[in-house]
Amino acid sequence: MVLEKSKLIGNKTLEISGSKSISNRLLILQKLFGTIIIENLSNSQDSQLLEAALANDAETIDIHHAGTAMRFLTSYYAIQEGKTHILTGSDRMKQRPIKFLVDALRDLGAEISYLENEGFPPLKITGKKLEKSSVTIPANISSQFISSLMLIGAKLENGLEINLEGKVTSRPYLEMTLKILRTIGISYRWEENSIQIFPEIKTTLKNSPSIPLDVESDWSSASYFYSIAAIARDSINLKYFKPYSLQGDSVLREIYWKYFGVNTISEGAESRISLLPEKYFSFPEKIILNMNDCPDIAQTLCVTATAMNIPFEITGLSTLKVKETDRLLALKNELFKIGCIAEITEDSIVSQKFFEPNETISIETYNDHRMAMSFAPFCLIKSLNIQNEEVVEKSYPAFWDDFHKILDKLD
Repeated sequence: MVLEKSKLIGNKTLEISGSKSISNRLLILQKLFGTIIIENLSNSQDSQLLEAALANDAETIDIHHAGTAMRFLTSYYAIQEGKTHILTGSDRMKQRPIKFLVDALRDLGAEISYLENEGFPPLKITGKKLEKSSVTIPANISSQFISSLMLIGAKLENGLEINLEGKVTSRPYLEMTLKILRTIGISYRWEENSIQIFPEIKTTLKNSPSIPLDVESDWSSASYFYSIAAIARDSINLKYFKPYSLQGDSVLREIYWKYFGVNTISEGAESRISLLPEKYFSFPEKIILNMNDCPDIAQTLCVTATAMNIPFEITGLSTLKVKETDRLLALKNELFKIGCIAEITEDSIVSQKFFEPNETISIETYNDHRMAMSFAPFCLIKSLNIQNEEVVEKSYPAFWDDFHKILDKLD
Protein backbone atom coordinates (compact mmCIF):
# COMPACT_ATOMS: atom_id res chain seq x y z
CA MET A 1 0.00 0.00 0.00
CA VAL A 2 1.40 3.37 -1.06
CA LEU A 3 0.86 6.12 1.52
CA GLU A 4 1.27 9.51 -0.12
CA LYS A 5 2.76 12.33 1.91
CA SER A 6 -0.17 13.60 3.96
CA LYS A 7 -1.35 16.08 6.55
CA LEU A 8 -3.59 15.52 9.55
CA ILE A 9 -7.17 16.81 9.48
CA GLY A 10 -7.37 18.16 13.02
CA ASN A 11 -10.02 17.35 15.64
CA LYS A 12 -11.45 14.24 13.97
CA THR A 13 -12.95 11.51 16.21
CA LEU A 14 -12.27 7.77 15.87
CA GLU A 15 -13.79 4.79 17.68
CA ILE A 16 -11.27 2.08 18.58
CA SER A 17 -12.29 -1.56 19.08
CA GLY A 18 -12.06 -3.29 22.46
CA SER A 19 -8.69 -4.25 23.91
CA LYS A 20 -7.31 -7.48 22.45
CA SER A 21 -5.53 -8.33 25.71
CA ILE A 22 -8.65 -7.94 27.85
CA SER A 23 -10.89 -9.67 25.29
CA ASN A 24 -8.66 -12.75 25.11
CA ARG A 25 -8.59 -13.14 28.88
CA LEU A 26 -12.35 -12.76 29.13
CA LEU A 27 -12.96 -15.33 26.37
CA ILE A 28 -11.07 -17.98 28.36
CA LEU A 29 -12.82 -17.06 31.60
CA GLN A 30 -16.22 -17.03 29.88
CA LYS A 31 -15.63 -20.60 28.71
CA LEU A 32 -14.37 -21.73 32.11
CA PHE A 33 -17.03 -20.12 34.29
CA GLY A 34 -19.92 -19.27 31.95
CA THR A 35 -21.01 -16.22 33.93
CA ILE A 36 -19.69 -13.49 31.64
CA ILE A 37 -21.34 -11.50 28.85
CA ILE A 38 -18.60 -9.72 26.88
CA GLU A 39 -19.48 -6.35 25.37
CA ASN A 40 -17.26 -4.43 22.90
CA LEU A 41 -15.20 -7.57 22.20
CA SER A 42 -12.08 -6.89 20.15
CA ASN A 43 -12.59 -7.39 16.41
CA SER A 44 -8.94 -8.39 16.05
CA GLN A 45 -8.06 -11.55 14.16
CA ASP A 46 -6.39 -12.89 17.31
CA SER A 47 -9.58 -12.62 19.38
CA GLN A 48 -11.70 -14.06 16.57
CA LEU A 49 -9.34 -17.04 16.25
CA LEU A 50 -9.46 -17.66 20.00
CA GLU A 51 -13.25 -17.36 20.11
CA ALA A 52 -13.57 -19.80 17.18
CA ALA A 53 -11.14 -22.27 18.78
CA LEU A 54 -13.08 -22.28 22.04
CA ALA A 55 -16.30 -23.02 20.14
CA ASN A 56 -14.68 -25.79 18.05
CA ASP A 57 -14.95 -29.43 19.15
CA ALA A 58 -12.42 -30.64 16.58
CA GLU A 59 -9.30 -32.43 17.80
CA THR A 60 -6.87 -30.32 15.76
CA ILE A 61 -6.96 -26.57 16.36
CA ASP A 62 -4.92 -24.24 14.11
CA ILE A 63 -4.53 -20.76 15.60
CA HIS A 64 -2.29 -19.44 12.76
CA HIS A 65 -0.26 -16.42 14.04
CA ALA A 66 -2.23 -15.87 17.27
CA GLY A 67 0.44 -16.17 19.96
CA THR A 68 -1.86 -15.28 22.86
CA ALA A 69 -4.34 -17.94 21.75
CA MET A 70 -1.56 -20.56 21.62
CA ARG A 71 -0.48 -19.79 25.17
CA PHE A 72 -3.92 -19.41 26.73
CA LEU A 73 -5.33 -22.51 25.02
CA THR A 74 -2.38 -24.66 26.13
CA SER A 75 -3.40 -24.24 29.78
CA TYR A 76 -7.12 -24.33 28.99
CA TYR A 77 -6.91 -27.66 27.12
CA ALA A 78 -4.65 -29.12 29.83
CA ILE A 79 -7.58 -29.11 32.29
CA GLN A 80 -10.30 -30.35 29.90
CA GLU A 81 -10.58 -33.82 31.41
CA GLY A 82 -10.76 -36.72 28.96
CA LYS A 83 -10.30 -34.58 25.82
CA THR A 84 -7.28 -34.63 23.52
CA HIS A 85 -6.31 -31.68 21.32
CA ILE A 86 -3.58 -31.02 18.77
CA LEU A 87 -2.69 -27.33 19.01
CA THR A 88 -0.80 -25.97 16.01
CA GLY A 89 -0.19 -22.73 14.12
CA SER A 90 1.73 -21.00 11.35
CA ASP A 91 5.38 -21.68 10.47
CA ARG A 92 6.38 -18.66 12.57
CA MET A 93 4.27 -19.95 15.48
CA LYS A 94 6.24 -23.20 15.34
CA GLN A 95 9.39 -21.13 15.95
CA ARG A 96 8.01 -19.34 19.02
CA PRO A 97 9.10 -21.06 22.25
CA ILE A 98 6.52 -22.44 24.65
CA LYS A 99 8.75 -24.66 26.80
CA PHE A 100 8.47 -22.63 30.01
CA LEU A 101 4.67 -22.89 29.99
CA VAL A 102 4.66 -26.59 29.06
CA ASP A 103 7.23 -27.34 31.78
CA ALA A 104 5.11 -25.53 34.37
CA LEU A 105 1.94 -27.38 33.34
CA ARG A 106 3.78 -30.72 33.34
CA ASP A 107 5.00 -29.92 36.88
CA LEU A 108 1.33 -29.56 37.84
CA GLY A 109 0.61 -32.96 36.29
CA ALA A 110 -0.49 -32.03 32.77
CA GLU A 111 -0.05 -34.45 29.87
CA ILE A 112 1.52 -32.50 27.00
CA SER A 113 3.90 -33.68 24.27
CA TYR A 114 5.74 -31.96 21.40
CA LEU A 115 4.86 -33.25 17.93
CA GLU A 116 7.78 -31.73 16.02
CA ASN A 117 10.57 -29.81 17.77
CA GLU A 118 11.21 -29.97 21.52
CA GLY A 119 10.07 -26.76 23.21
CA PHE A 120 7.91 -25.52 20.31
CA PRO A 121 4.40 -26.05 18.89
CA PRO A 122 2.59 -28.06 17.68
CA LEU A 123 1.47 -29.68 20.92
CA LYS A 124 -0.57 -32.75 21.78
CA ILE A 125 -2.54 -32.03 24.97
CA THR A 126 -4.59 -34.65 26.81
CA GLY A 127 -6.75 -32.93 29.39
CA LYS A 128 -6.85 -34.24 32.95
CA LYS A 129 -7.47 -33.17 36.52
CA LEU A 130 -4.37 -31.39 37.78
CA GLU A 131 -3.74 -32.49 41.36
CA LYS A 132 -0.86 -30.18 42.32
CA SER A 133 -1.42 -26.58 43.36
CA SER A 134 2.04 -24.99 43.30
CA VAL A 135 4.44 -24.29 40.45
CA THR A 136 7.64 -22.32 39.85
CA ILE A 137 8.31 -20.42 36.62
CA PRO A 138 10.90 -17.80 35.54
CA ALA A 139 9.62 -14.25 36.05
CA ASN A 140 11.47 -12.71 33.10
CA ILE A 141 9.62 -14.64 30.38
CA SER A 142 6.56 -13.51 28.43
CA SER A 143 3.83 -12.46 30.84
CA GLN A 144 1.37 -14.46 28.70
CA PHE A 145 2.85 -17.72 30.02
CA ILE A 146 2.14 -16.61 33.58
CA SER A 147 -1.29 -15.15 32.77
CA SER A 148 -2.19 -18.44 31.07
CA LEU A 149 -1.61 -20.26 34.36
CA MET A 150 -3.42 -17.58 36.35
CA LEU A 151 -6.55 -17.90 34.21
CA ILE A 152 -6.99 -21.60 35.04
CA GLY A 153 -5.86 -21.30 38.66
CA ALA A 154 -9.32 -20.97 40.19
CA LYS A 155 -10.43 -24.14 38.38
CA LEU A 156 -7.89 -26.29 40.22
CA GLU A 157 -9.26 -27.99 43.32
CA ASN A 158 -6.90 -26.18 45.69
CA GLY A 159 -6.27 -23.10 43.57
CA LEU A 160 -2.78 -22.30 42.30
CA GLU A 161 0.35 -20.75 43.76
CA ILE A 162 2.74 -19.41 41.11
CA ASN A 163 6.27 -18.75 42.36
CA LEU A 164 8.15 -16.34 40.11
CA GLU A 165 11.94 -16.68 39.91
CA GLY A 166 13.84 -13.48 39.13
CA LYS A 167 12.66 -10.04 38.02
CA VAL A 168 9.11 -9.79 36.66
CA THR A 169 8.71 -8.78 32.99
CA SER A 170 5.63 -6.83 31.79
CA ARG A 171 4.18 -6.57 35.30
CA PRO A 172 1.14 -4.49 34.18
CA TYR A 173 -0.11 -7.41 32.06
CA LEU A 174 -0.10 -9.67 35.13
CA GLU A 175 -1.89 -6.98 37.12
CA MET A 176 -4.47 -6.73 34.33
CA THR A 177 -5.12 -10.48 34.54
CA LEU A 178 -5.55 -10.31 38.33
CA LYS A 179 -7.93 -7.34 38.14
CA ILE A 180 -10.07 -9.18 35.58
CA LEU A 181 -10.17 -12.25 37.84
CA ARG A 182 -11.31 -10.07 40.73
CA THR A 183 -14.02 -8.52 38.53
CA ILE A 184 -15.69 -11.93 38.09
CA GLY A 185 -15.36 -12.84 41.77
CA ILE A 186 -12.07 -14.78 41.94
CA SER A 187 -9.76 -13.93 44.85
CA TYR A 188 -5.99 -13.69 44.71
CA ARG A 189 -2.96 -12.57 46.67
CA TRP A 190 0.31 -11.26 45.22
CA GLU A 191 3.11 -10.96 47.75
CA GLU A 192 6.65 -10.34 46.53
CA ASN A 193 7.30 -13.08 43.91
CA SER A 194 4.37 -15.32 44.80
CA ILE A 195 0.94 -15.13 43.16
CA GLN A 196 -1.83 -17.13 44.84
CA ILE A 197 -5.06 -17.74 42.90
CA PHE A 198 -7.74 -19.07 45.25
CA PRO A 199 -10.08 -21.85 44.10
CA GLU A 200 -13.45 -21.06 42.60
CA ILE A 201 -16.22 -20.78 45.18
CA LYS A 202 -18.92 -22.81 43.45
CA THR A 203 -21.84 -21.11 45.16
CA THR A 204 -20.55 -17.68 44.17
CA LEU A 205 -19.71 -18.17 40.50
CA LYS A 206 -22.00 -21.00 39.41
CA ASN A 207 -25.18 -19.53 40.87
CA SER A 208 -24.47 -15.89 40.18
CA PRO A 209 -26.28 -14.00 37.43
CA SER A 210 -24.39 -13.29 34.23
CA ILE A 211 -21.88 -10.46 34.56
CA PRO A 212 -21.87 -7.99 31.63
CA LEU A 213 -18.33 -6.72 31.11
CA ASP A 214 -17.61 -3.81 28.78
CA VAL A 215 -14.15 -4.12 27.21
CA GLU A 216 -12.34 -0.79 27.13
CA SER A 217 -10.70 0.24 23.85
CA ASP A 218 -7.17 -0.87 23.06
CA TRP A 219 -4.39 1.49 24.18
CA SER A 220 -1.76 -0.12 21.96
CA SER A 221 -4.03 0.68 18.99
CA ALA A 222 -4.26 4.26 20.25
CA SER A 223 -0.47 4.58 20.16
CA TYR A 224 -0.38 5.04 16.38
CA PHE A 225 -2.64 8.08 16.68
CA TYR A 226 -0.50 9.52 19.47
CA SER A 227 2.36 9.23 17.00
CA ILE A 228 0.37 11.06 14.32
CA ALA A 229 -0.65 13.82 16.75
CA ALA A 230 2.96 14.23 17.91
CA ILE A 231 4.40 14.48 14.39
CA ALA A 232 1.60 16.63 12.93
CA ARG A 233 1.21 18.83 16.06
CA ASP A 234 -2.58 18.75 15.76
CA SER A 235 -5.45 17.17 17.71
CA ILE A 236 -7.20 13.77 17.43
CA ASN A 237 -10.13 12.45 19.50
CA LEU A 238 -10.49 8.74 20.39
CA LYS A 239 -13.31 6.62 21.86
CA TYR A 240 -13.83 4.52 24.10
CA PHE A 241 -11.09 4.96 26.67
CA LYS A 242 -11.47 4.99 30.43
CA PRO A 243 -9.46 7.33 32.68
CA TYR A 244 -8.54 4.37 34.92
CA SER A 245 -7.36 1.63 32.60
CA LEU A 246 -6.52 -2.04 33.20
CA GLN A 247 -3.99 -1.90 30.36
CA GLY A 248 -0.29 -1.36 30.92
CA ASP A 249 0.00 0.32 27.52
CA SER A 250 -2.08 3.24 28.86
CA VAL A 251 1.29 4.54 30.13
CA LEU A 252 1.69 5.97 26.64
CA ARG A 253 -0.30 8.98 27.93
CA GLU A 254 2.62 9.85 30.23
CA ILE A 255 5.29 8.87 27.69
CA TYR A 256 3.89 11.00 24.88
CA TRP A 257 3.39 13.94 27.22
CA LYS A 258 6.90 13.76 28.72
CA TYR A 259 8.81 13.29 25.46
CA PHE A 260 6.56 14.69 22.71
CA GLY A 261 4.28 17.19 24.47
CA VAL A 262 1.02 15.42 23.59
CA ASN A 263 -1.52 16.11 26.33
CA THR A 264 -4.37 13.64 26.95
CA ILE A 265 -7.67 15.17 28.02
CA SER A 266 -10.30 12.69 29.25
CA GLU A 267 -13.98 13.41 28.78
CA GLY A 268 -15.55 10.86 31.10
CA ALA A 269 -19.17 11.09 29.99
CA GLU A 270 -18.36 9.81 26.49
CA SER A 271 -15.27 7.78 27.49
CA ARG A 272 -13.48 10.00 24.98
CA ILE A 273 -9.91 11.24 25.07
CA SER A 274 -8.49 14.17 23.13
CA LEU A 275 -4.84 14.19 22.09
CA LEU A 276 -3.67 17.81 22.19
CA PRO A 277 -0.03 18.59 21.29
CA GLU A 278 1.52 21.46 23.25
CA LYS A 279 2.37 24.24 20.83
CA TYR A 280 5.55 25.50 22.52
CA PHE A 281 6.80 22.23 23.97
CA SER A 282 10.52 21.93 24.71
CA PHE A 283 11.60 18.58 23.24
CA PRO A 284 14.21 16.50 25.08
CA GLU A 285 17.79 16.21 23.87
CA LYS A 286 17.43 12.43 24.12
CA ILE A 287 14.74 9.91 25.10
CA ILE A 288 16.09 7.44 27.68
CA LEU A 289 13.38 4.98 28.63
CA ASN A 290 12.96 1.45 29.99
CA MET A 291 9.89 -0.08 28.29
CA ASN A 292 9.96 -3.42 30.09
CA ASP A 293 6.35 -2.84 31.19
CA CYS A 294 5.04 -1.72 27.77
CA PRO A 295 7.17 -3.30 25.00
CA ASP A 296 4.32 -3.36 22.46
CA ILE A 297 4.46 0.41 21.99
CA ALA A 298 8.25 0.58 21.55
CA GLN A 299 8.15 0.41 17.75
CA THR A 300 5.70 3.30 17.59
CA LEU A 301 7.84 5.44 19.89
CA CYS A 302 11.01 4.80 17.85
CA VAL A 303 9.29 5.83 14.61
CA THR A 304 7.86 8.96 16.25
CA ALA A 305 11.30 9.91 17.59
CA THR A 306 12.92 9.30 14.19
CA ALA A 307 10.31 11.41 12.40
CA MET A 308 11.07 14.23 14.84
CA ASN A 309 14.88 13.69 14.92
CA ILE A 310 14.97 13.03 18.67
CA PRO A 311 17.73 10.57 19.69
CA PHE A 312 16.57 7.60 21.76
CA GLU A 313 17.87 4.82 23.99
CA ILE A 314 15.14 2.25 24.71
CA THR A 315 15.79 -0.72 27.00
CA GLY A 316 13.70 -3.55 28.49
CA LEU A 317 12.79 -5.03 25.11
CA SER A 318 13.93 -8.66 25.44
CA THR A 319 10.44 -10.05 24.72
CA LEU A 320 10.37 -8.39 21.28
CA LYS A 321 12.75 -11.00 19.91
CA VAL A 322 10.11 -13.76 20.16
CA LYS A 323 7.08 -11.93 18.78
CA GLU A 324 5.57 -12.36 15.28
CA THR A 325 9.10 -11.64 14.09
CA ASP A 326 12.32 -10.62 15.81
CA ARG A 327 10.95 -7.12 16.28
CA LEU A 328 14.24 -5.60 17.39
CA LEU A 329 16.08 -6.68 14.25
CA ALA A 330 13.12 -5.77 12.04
CA LEU A 331 12.86 -2.36 13.71
CA LYS A 332 16.55 -1.66 13.19
CA ASN A 333 16.33 -2.61 9.50
CA GLU A 334 13.25 -0.52 8.74
CA LEU A 335 14.30 2.53 10.80
CA PHE A 336 17.31 2.75 8.48
CA LYS A 337 14.92 3.20 5.56
CA ILE A 338 13.33 6.27 7.19
CA GLY A 339 16.65 7.86 8.16
CA CYS A 340 17.85 6.37 11.45
CA ILE A 341 20.97 4.29 12.04
CA ALA A 342 20.32 2.27 15.20
CA GLU A 343 22.20 -0.37 17.19
CA ILE A 344 20.46 -3.24 19.00
CA THR A 345 21.35 -5.64 21.81
CA GLU A 346 19.34 -8.51 23.26
CA ASP A 347 17.01 -6.06 24.99
CA SER A 348 17.65 -2.55 23.66
CA ILE A 349 17.71 -0.24 20.67
CA VAL A 350 19.73 2.97 20.52
CA SER A 351 19.74 5.59 17.76
CA GLN A 352 23.23 6.45 16.50
CA LYS A 353 22.59 8.96 13.73
CA PHE A 354 19.77 10.51 11.69
CA PHE A 355 20.09 11.20 7.96
CA GLU A 356 17.89 12.22 5.02
CA PRO A 357 16.18 9.04 3.74
CA ASN A 358 15.75 8.09 0.09
CA GLU A 359 12.77 9.41 -1.83
CA THR A 360 11.54 5.83 -2.38
CA ILE A 361 10.76 4.11 0.92
CA SER A 362 9.28 0.61 1.14
CA ILE A 363 8.66 -0.82 4.61
CA GLU A 364 8.80 -4.58 5.02
CA THR A 365 6.32 -5.77 7.67
CA TYR A 366 7.70 -9.28 8.41
CA ASN A 367 4.15 -10.57 8.86
CA ASP A 368 3.98 -8.32 11.94
CA HIS A 369 0.93 -6.10 12.42
CA ARG A 370 2.77 -3.61 14.62
CA MET A 371 5.49 -3.02 12.02
CA ALA A 372 2.84 -1.90 9.51
CA MET A 373 0.95 0.38 11.88
CA SER A 374 3.92 1.92 13.69
CA PHE A 375 5.61 3.03 10.45
CA ALA A 376 2.43 4.36 8.78
CA PRO A 377 2.55 7.79 10.54
CA PHE A 378 5.86 8.52 8.79
CA CYS A 379 3.80 9.43 5.73
CA LEU A 380 3.41 12.83 7.42
CA ILE A 381 7.11 13.32 6.58
CA LYS A 382 7.52 11.43 3.28
CA SER A 383 5.53 9.13 1.01
CA LEU A 384 6.18 5.46 1.67
CA ASN A 385 5.01 1.99 0.72
CA ILE A 386 3.82 -0.47 3.38
CA GLN A 387 4.26 -4.07 2.18
CA ASN A 388 1.62 -6.69 3.03
CA GLU A 389 -0.57 -4.08 4.65
CA GLU A 390 -3.26 -6.68 5.43
CA VAL A 391 -1.22 -7.89 8.45
CA VAL A 392 -3.02 -5.24 10.54
CA GLU A 393 -6.03 -7.60 10.73
CA LYS A 394 -4.26 -9.49 13.50
CA SER A 395 -5.00 -6.75 16.04
CA TYR A 396 -6.76 -3.81 14.32
CA PRO A 397 -8.73 -4.74 11.16
CA ALA A 398 -10.16 -1.22 10.74
CA PHE A 399 -6.76 0.48 10.99
CA TRP A 400 -6.41 1.60 7.38
CA ASP A 401 -10.00 2.89 7.26
CA ASP A 402 -9.44 4.91 10.44
CA PHE A 403 -6.00 6.06 9.26
CA HIS A 404 -7.37 7.47 6.01
CA LYS A 405 -10.32 9.16 7.76
CA ILE A 406 -8.03 11.62 9.50
CA LEU A 407 -5.42 12.27 6.80
CA ASP A 408 -5.46 14.33 3.60
CA LYS A 409 -2.92 13.86 0.81
CA LEU A 410 -0.71 16.88 0.20
CA ASP A 411 -0.99 18.35 -3.29
